[in-house]
Amino acid sequence: MHVRRLTGSLTCLIVLSLTAAGCGLSGGSDSGEATAGGCKVNKENVGSGKLSGDVKGDITFQTTNLKKDFGGFFNGVIKAFEKAHPGTEVKWIDDPGDNTFTQRTVADAQACTLPDVINVNAPTATALTKAGYLLDLSAKDPDVAKPFVPSFWKSATFQDPSGKAIHTTLPWYTGGVLLTYNKDLLKKAGIDPAKPPTTLFGLFADYEKIAKAGNGDFYATMANPVWRIPSDWDQMNIKILSADGKSAVFADDPRTTQWVAWMAKLYKEGAMPKDSLSSSNDPSTLYSQGKVAYGSTNPSFVRFVKQNSPSIYSKTAVGQQPYDALGRASAGAPQFISVAATSKHAPVALAFAEFLTNAENQTAWCKDPNVVIFPTTSASLEDPFFQNVTGDDPFSQARKLVADQLKTADTNQTNLSPAVQNAIVSQVQLAMQGKKSPEQAVKDAQAKADELLKQGS
Repeated sequence: MHVRRLTGSLTCLIVLSLTAAGCGLSGGSDSGEATAGGCKVNKENVGSGKLSGDVKGDITFQTTNLKKDFGGFFNGVIKAFEKAHPGTEVKWIDDPGDNTFTQRTVADAQACTLPDVINVNAPTATALTKAGYLLDLSAKDPDVAKPFVPSFWKSATFQDPSGKAIHTTLPWYTGGVLLTYNKDLLKKAGIDPAKPPTTLFGLFADYEKIAKAGNGDFYATMANPVWRIPSDWDQMNIKILSADGKSAVFADDPRTTQWVAWMAKLYKEGAMPKDSLSSSNDPSTLYSQGKVAYGSTNPSFVRFVKQNSPSIYSKTAVGQQPYDALGRASAGAPQFISVAATSKHAPVALAFAEFLTNAENQTAWCKDPNVVIFPTTSASLEDPFFQNVTGDDPFSQARKLVADQLKTADTNQTNLSPAVQNAIVSQVQLAMQGKKSPEQAVKDAQAKADELLKQGS
């Protein structure tokens, strides 16, 4: 249930194909048709006017890897919606959320068959919004923002084909961020599990201790920087993009080069498995085998360990992810719900998206004992479930820790397109392999990012 990020040349191809597909939004002829992302749609789906029309018709709702664990809950939500709106039918499909997710989503969009209501992450929302495939929710319902925590609503802003920031997503749920670690492995490295570091470079210093203690038998973390960019830089309060989002500026901060130098040093010293540099696998498997000291920063990862590796769960603890220069916890980017601008029954799709993400349904899902997620609506956070958390096992502590963070946390994750993120990651990987100096890698990463941003990628 964490955000999946594509790596490699595939990402660039995806974004380029979106940009070149005759994308954008435009008005139509007197026949009532318009275009969205190159697809013919109803005029009311695009432009600035409020969406109207009867809430009747069939729609498709797509989630990402949720049906197995939460089929009962979502089937109940769907039935409640259909009962409240006679004449509607919601077909639920569940995408596996694997490494081809963005590729398949793009293919659906270009074929004008994007699901009516779809669960997306920030990179996918960035690409689809830029190509004009998603409904401008604020324009279509001026009251749509009211239920949401302001910081989360801010995170739901993406740039349309003209570069204008619009809301094409509803913030749905967030995982928050924390440290998940194996207490036994930390003790072997001489690290006190009860005293998590307060800075990212302090965390890196602990990684170095683990590399020496592990000596190839166990590691600190995974190598691929795709899991850390842009989140680490955001938490360090490194400015990544210019105010208008049209150019990269991260090379201007000397801490960026210091960060890359640390990553190269840690990789060389064996803090990370050598074969994980270009792998898109997260730490789940190796952590559950006791081979990696630090697990995913997503609290739902604790649930995975509890269910799949009880012996490692007994050694697991959670702690505060370093606040670092930001001075407060980052809630990262939440998962989003979007409505396709190509929907043939947009009034139904919008109504269902708002129903799915309302405070009542968000709170109910967050109370499921098998999940560690947090709501994005203000009313939900006032529920006693979040205010009166008890329990001292890792699962309960993860919930309490992040619930407390949300009082001051900021959803500050920089929205990078998959192409730009991949360009930066590729240069960092070269530095980690010793093929470039950290200084040159950062300089080249910014130049390549700038080139892509100028192309609108």
